[in-house]
Amino acid sequence: MVVAGALVVAGVGWGVGGRLRSPADEAALRRPPEPSLVTAPVERRKLVSTVVVSGTLEYGSPLPITLAGVVGGDDGAQRATRAPRPGRVTEGGVLMEVNGRPVFTFTGRVPMHRTLSPGAKGEDVKQLQKALRVSRTGVFDRATIAAVTAFYAKHGYEAQQPALTARQELDSLRRAVQTAQETLLTEQKALDQGRDVLPLRLKLRNAEQDLKVAERELRAAESQEGTLEDEARLEAAEAAVRAAEEKLLEAEQALAEARRARNSPKPTPKPTPTPSATSEPQPPPQPEPEPEPQPTVDTELLELRVVNARAELDSARRAMDRAREEAGRARGKRLTELRKAVRDAREAVTVAEQALRQARQLSPVKLRVANARRDLAAARTLLAEYSRTFGTTVPPGEVVFLPRLPARLRKAGVKAGEVVDKAVATVTSSTFVLSGSVDAAEAKLLKRGMAAVIETESGETISATLTALGGGAKNGAISSESVLITPVSMKGLKGLSGATVTARVTVGSTDEEVLVVPVAAVITAADGRPRVQVEVSTDRTREVEVRTGLTADGSVQVSGDLKEGDRVVTGNA
Repeated sequence: MVVAGALVVAGVGWGVGGRLRSPADEAALRRPPEPSLVTAPVERRKLVSTVVVSGTLEYGSPLPITLAGVVGGDDGAQRATRAPRPGRVTEGGVLMEVNGRPVFTFTGRVPMHRTLSPGAKGEDVKQLQKALRVSRTGVFDRATIAAVTAFYAKHGYEAQQPALTARQELDSLRRAVQTAQETLLTEQKALDQGRDVLPLRLKLRNAEQDLKVAERELRAAESQEGTLEDEARLEAAEAAVRAAEEKLLEAEQALAEARRARNSPKPTPKPTPTPSATSEPQPPPQPEPEPEPQPTVDTELLELRVVNARAELDSARRAMDRAREEAGRARGKRLTELRKAVRDAREAVTVAEQALRQARQLSPVKLRVANARRDLAAARTLLAEYSRTFGTTVPPGEVVFLPRLPARLRKAGVKAGEVVDKAVATVTSSTFVLSGSVDAAEAKLLKRGMAAVIETESGETISATLTALGGGAKNGAISSESVLITPVSMKGLKGLSGATVTARVTVGSTDEEVLVVPVAAVITAADGRPRVQVEVSTDRTREVEVRTGLTADGSVQVSGDLKEGDRVVTGNA
């Protein structure tokens, strides 16, 4: 116990003695240390420059949905019979019901803005055809109508058919066409009968008949040489000429014979033969008959007959020539008269036609026929236009086109039983986005498509992409730009909706490891060239000229007469 007490006393004394200092020791401890250089090592590593964005993580692209028009064919009150439900919105799904009719969602950039009826054309029709998987003609045709009908039936609904008023309008237009047709037929029949222009029509018919007769007589006269009387006179004259020629010929023959007889010689007797000694005895000669006495021929009478016959022939020929001339003149005169008759008949036909045409143009029946034709054409046009749009339709409120599906219905705008007169719901994309802002200086470094990394509170990192930049806003003297960053994957983010997270957007990086020094180590000399001070030994440095590169996180890329491990001066202490 004595020894232990001695040890305790000795220990206490040693402890108290260690805490006691002299005034000189206290003064020495309070003096500042000797000034020395503050240095940092030269490192070799990859340098990455980033812009830090803090913001809220939420589902992106919020879009309020408003119905483009009525649902169904009734223009009355539009009341929600099944409200939109938060959750997933899919292609071809039923968003809600209004008055028991469905509202479908499809993908499309062109918003629904009209009733799609038979014959409609446009990009909205082509969007619907794409959604229904039919030929994308851009025309609401029979194939599209069949696809719409089948799609509605598949979801337990009936495609919109024409309302009662539309069917009544179609029947009314059809009856108007029938009435116009009946009126036209009645007026046309009255015009065809032509009671008000019947005398003129009869006059025209008679003039046409007279023209045909005159033309027929002219053709007959042109094909004949003359009339029967003329031909009889010509034949008689020709017969007289032939008789005169025969009479002349007979007179000339008789005169020629008389002259031959007068001029012929008297006959001489034959000589008597002399008998010879040796010849046989000859009978005695017979006496010659006496020659008959020749009558004396009187040619004067015959010559007179020839002269008279010639005179008669000349007279007959002159008579025949006169008959021919008279027949020619008579034929020419008749042809002239017949041609004039044809011209007069044609003129009469023309005058009758013109009178009938003018009478018809001024006829009240003609005017009524023209009016009936116009009325019929107008009724048919209205019926055709109405029929083109009559049939199965898609009302404007029954389809909602969204830019992208699937989507997420974040908030319903109406409840069951409420009148639909505002936005019915708000949908977002099915992916998260980080919305934040950066100052204007940093915004100049950012570009759409840059890679980014989102850091969660648990320390996880998720790859992302800068998808939107813009919409400048001023907060006091600070100008900022809104930034939208979209994660590459949703993994690990589903429970962070509405949380504040940080993202780093990479604005630049080196391709490989480079020498880097603190930004404070780089100074600019009087000649404008950057330099660093390298510590050679204690309180001794040398200046090294460098070329700078990328700056990030307080460090800058340098190159020059440096190596890894060198220490550069960042300040004095």
